This record gives sequence, structure tokens and C-alpha cells, in this order.
Amino acid sequence: MSKPSTAERPPVDLTRRPSIEELRAVIHPEGMLQRRSAEHWAGRLYMRKISLRITRVLSTATAITPNGLTYLMMLTGILAGLALVVPGLTGAVLGAVLIQVYLLLDCVDGEVARWRRQTSLTGVYLDRVGHYMSEAALLTGLGLRAADLFHREGAHAAWQWAFLGTLAALGAILIKSETDLVDVARARSGLTAVEDSASVPRSTAVAKARRAASLLKFHRLVGAVEASLFILAAGIADAVRGDLFFTRLAVVVLAAIAVLQTVLHLLSIVLSSRLR
Repeated sequence: MSKPSTAERPPVDLTRRPSIEELRAVIHPEGMLQRRSAEHWAGRLYMRKISLRITRVLSTATAITPNGLTYLMMLTGILAGLALVVPGLTGAVLGAVLIQVYLLLDCVDGEVARWRRQTSLTGVYLDRVGHYMSEAALLTGLGLRAADLFHREGAHAAWQWAFLGTLAALGAILIKSETDLVDVARARSGLTAVEDSASVPRSTAVAKARRAASLLKFHRLVGAVEASLFILAAGIADAVRGDLFFTRLAVVVLAAIAVLQTVLHLLSIVLSSRLR
């Protein structure tokens, strides 16, 4: 969901269903889909094309509010994490499908808000909270899945895997917190929002490490969409192998990435100009 906009435009007849082009001009303003720091690759690739048509119906044929859609997004993300507890490939498929619905709702809530001029600080806040909750739920659900709650591989659940999943979830939350707290720190110091150019670390060594991480993009694996696809791939491999080996490997990989990225991201912020 986008931040509130103060840009003025002519009044909109909310009872009339707009054309696709008319709607796109308002809800996908020029440059929005090109902002890599703000727009997910899946949104640019396919989801914004789908959400455009869903928004066209929801914004005129229903009374649902943007914040109502955000609450649905939160619920869907949490359900994706719970779905992973379902044994076998079914759980992995359900989790991946629900995350796609989560992503769709994440697009639609902001689009409906922009079309109806109902953007708000509350909406932005709920959107961020929804991302925190959904990613944490998914990674925690992965840990519970790997713990074998239904005893498919033994008489007792292996809780060390649940611990690693929770560790990955904590890392995902901390990474997002580190980013969001930059704006909090600047606002409390009376500074304006940070510019994208300020994200480049002043230290040459850290800047090189950041470029390498950006090139490899391994840090994206702890995001909801990427993690759900990674978990699905592990679930397919487990279905072939007949155990939870690849799911447990996925837990280790995601926990390691989350912990490493928590430290690297913190360093990149502290050593950049974002806090200057």
C-alpha cells in the first residue's frame, strides 16, 4: 500500500466502473512500477496486471475499504504459515498459493485507496505490520513443518527445527525493523525522509559487500514470496525423496540467511549516510 498522496485530480464517480487505462493512470502513477526499492519483482512481472482488474471491480462494486483489504492481507499471510503445518506436499502448495493471494491483496489495498482517495497513515501502518506478521508466520510455520508435528518420521517432534524457523522469523522481522527505524530516527531528529542515494555505505569494504549481496540477491529468500517458493521446491523434493530432508535444509538455509542479513543490513545502515 502506498503512502498518502496529496496530489490533486478531478473528482471521481465511484459508481461508474472506469476503463482499464483510466484506472491505471491513477493507481499506477508514472514511475511507481520502476521503483525497485518499493515494488516487488512479482508485482512488476505479473501481479499488478492481475490486481488492476480486481481493483476495477472492488473499487466500484463493493463497499470494502482499503484497510479492510489490508486486514484480509494479514489474515491470508498468517494462514499461509499455518498451512505449512499440513503434512506432505499439500501444505507446501497451500502455503505458496496463500502467499500469492497475500501479494494480490497487498497490491489491491493500495490501489483501491488511491482510486477512492482513501489513503491514510493508518493504512500505511497496517500494511507494514501485515508484512511483519506474514513473513514471521511463514518462517515459523516452516520450522513447525520441519519439526514433524504429526510424527511422520518418529515418535516425537524435533523441536530444534521449530527453533530454527523461529530464529529465521525473528531475523526477518529485525531486517524490516532496521529499515523502518531509519525513518523513525530521522523523524525524531527533525530530518526529512532518507534519499535512495544515502543507502550506499561510506565504507568501501561494506559498499563492496553490499553490492555483492545485491547481485546475488540471497537476502530476498527470507521475503514471503521467495520463501514460499523455496519451501514449495523443498516440499516437491521431499515428496520425491519420501522424508523431510529438504524442508529441514530449507530451514537451516533461511535461518542462516536471516541472521547474516540482520547483521549486514545493520552495518550497511550505520555506515551509510542514512543516519546523517
